[in-house]
Amino acid sequence: MKENYLFPYKFKKIGWLILIPSAIVGLIILIGEIEPDFLDFNVPAVLIDEIFEDKKLFGIVRNNILNEILGIFLIVSALLVAFSKEKTEDEYISKIRLESLVWAVYVNYGVLLVSFLFIYGLSFLWVMIFNMFTVLIFFIIRFNLKIIKLKKSAQYEE
Repeated sequence: MKENYLFPYKFKKIGWLILIPSAIVGLIILIGEIEPDFLDFNVPAVLIDEIFEDKKLFGIVRNNILNEILGIFLIVSALLVAFSKEKTEDEYISKIRLESLVWAVYVNYGVLLVSFLFIYGLSFLWVMIFNMFTVLIFFIIRFNLKIIKLKKSAQYEE
């Protein structure tokens, strides 16, 4: 029985249209430490751990939601790019997809292990934040490089 766990091919284009601007804006926001006031909202929280206050389970906090918006855009768009079918999805493409996913998980956790050994404090928190996104990014990069290489070798053979 063949399971269909991939999105249709057209979702890949939508993913790229959201991923690239989201990544660029995210880097600009991160580097510039920008938090526009109009995105400050009272939002529900499951765990509230404010500095100089008691921890609370469930409540409302004031938060700038820009990071959450960009995080959602990055994750959803990267999932669309990573797990949408190719124009011609065959067994070899599936093999490349699986190998790329395994490779991305290995590299991602390799980076994490090195980070555990050599990065501390607030810098480690930043590594953990980026680590949420890197497994998808590593997969997308490797998978697309392998597909480009496959297409070039197919053109060379013709």
